[in-house]
Amino acid sequence: MFKTLEELIAVIRKRKESSNEESYTKKLLNDKKLSIGKVKEEIAELIDAIEKNSNKVHESADVVYHLMVLLEANGIKIEDVMDELKKRQNDKFA
Repeated sequence: MFKTLEELIAVIRKRKESSNEESYTKKLLNDKKLSIGKVKEEIAELIDAIEKNSNKVHESADVVYHLMVLLEANGIKIEDVMDELKKRQNDKFA
């Protein structure tokens, strides 16, 4: 299950280093405003899907993808986010 997320992160990082400017991921990585806008849009679509009880998985996948791109574009490594969640596990989530 988490292997898919790891593979997604690897693809995003590969696109970050790529010279292919036609890649949608590369466009998001290079345009902070576009990337932030897409995260906002996808979160709104997910909330709408939850409220309507339809298309929730599809919209959730869109949010995860766009969030991963936004994090990577801004030098926020998912590994660091996971470490932070692990630290909080015993303190805040218990």
